[in-house]
Amino acid sequence: MDHSADAQRTDLMTITRFVLNEQSKYPESRGDFTILLSHIVLGCKFVCSAVNKAGLAKLIGLAGETNVQGEEQKKLDVLSNEVFCKALISSGRTSILVSEEDEDAIFVQPSLRGKYCVVFDPLDGSSNIDCGVSIGTIFGIYMMNDNHEPIIEDVLQPGKNMLAAGYCMYGSSCTFVITTGSGVNGFTLDPSLGEFILTHPDIKIPKKGKIYSVNEGNAKNWDGPTASYVEKCKFPTDGSPAKSLRYIGSMVADVHRTLLYGGTFLYPADKKSPNGKLRVLYEVFPMSFLMEQAGGQAFTGKERALDLVPTKLHERSPIFLGSYDDIEEIKALYAAEEGK
Repeated sequence: MDHSADAQRTDLMTITRFVLNEQSKYPESRGDFTILLSHIVLGCKFVCSAVNKAGLAKLIGLAGETNVQGEEQKKLDVLSNEVFCKALISSGRTSILVSEEDEDAIFVQPSLRGKYCVVFDPLDGSSNIDCGVSIGTIFGIYMMNDNHEPIIEDVLQPGKNMLAAGYCMYGSSCTFVITTGSGVNGFTLDPSLGEFILTHPDIKIPKKGKIYSVNEGNAKNWDGPTASYVEKCKFPTDGSPAKSLRYIGSMVADVHRTLLYGGTFLYPADKKSPNGKLRVLYEVFPMSFLMEQAGGQAFTGKERALDLVPTKLHERSPIFLGSYDDIEEIKALYAAEEGK
């Protein structure tokens, strides 16, 4: 047995150590955020374990109910939602929870209340469970404005007010990516230790990418600028090579690839879904926050995604996010369309 190699493993930067290091930069901090994050991480570990066992545990298949989005719920969706609700409430640091699976916001009982609001999609891309495609959990954290009784407006804030955002992807490995407003860091779960280890410090998206990611099955319903952009990706007129199309259909997996390799991820509005398909609070905002923190951009077709002010919990929006220069190109196409 190689004891010296084992000794090296205790020098790893775990997510707990990383967050505590960050906390030490703020002497006034009471550790509330650290506690909240440790509960989110625990929820992710639990869901990761359940996803890995899904086929064996007969968790796959429909739970028989339909959620507020009109999607048939998978058993793992139900389980993941319960796991995160319990983990977040028991942290004693949250006041309001908004989940993709629940029509109404959950207001935490006064004895367990804290100063944070958490918006989350407990299991994004869950229709892909049966075929083993990567799925994930997305979350965003807001702070309560003051000590008033929690109201729904506390979560209906623009994305630029988010304190932290991240996702956990359950795929060939379990990856946890987070920003607290000063860069993006990625951690990978070491199953032998049960710990998330820092494997992708300070992620920066390439300024320009060679990949575009979109559901081309909706092409006949697209607006002009989206159609023009995709056409340019496939048939560039400036002599540059054509871009590659990569589309998994699981937002976490598609955004993760875009973050690491560059390029664009688009889910535009179309004739079928004039407001787009992705939900603002727990899909568009967290991913846009991460993308900007990594040096990219996020745009709705009208404005910077993080400037959007939601009016409903499950509001939807078109989204174009990815490499800075590529999104500039899309913005120019929309500006030209508007100028006509």
